[in-house]
Amino acid sequence: MTDLLPVVLNEAEHRFELVVDGHRAYEVFERFPGGIAYLHTVVSPALEGRGIGSRLVRHVLDYAVRHHLLVRPDCPFVKAYIDRHPEYQSISLAHGAGRSQP
Repeated sequence: MTDLLPVVLNEAEHRFELVVDGHRAYEVFERFPGGIAYLHTVVSPALEGRGIGSRLVRHVLDYAVRHHLLVRPDCPFVKAYIDRHPEYQSISLAHGAGRSQP
């Protein structure tokens, strides 16, 4: 079951990685002061349609929550995931997080 497979933080490559059935899926990121930008989600065609991308994105967003980081969802897949999961909108710069209130 894919829920039991660990997502690994590979700081050297600036990505979170998940290996399923010998295929690697990953999320490329870059850090900035107080936050993390998610740049690109890569899922092998062999893994498409199995929820691997969503599992990976959920993990990286949970990572940001745990580490009190704002998220810049440069990757359209990450932004779309946040659009569908409002519980992450409070940390997303694209959804108004970090804006000062009058």
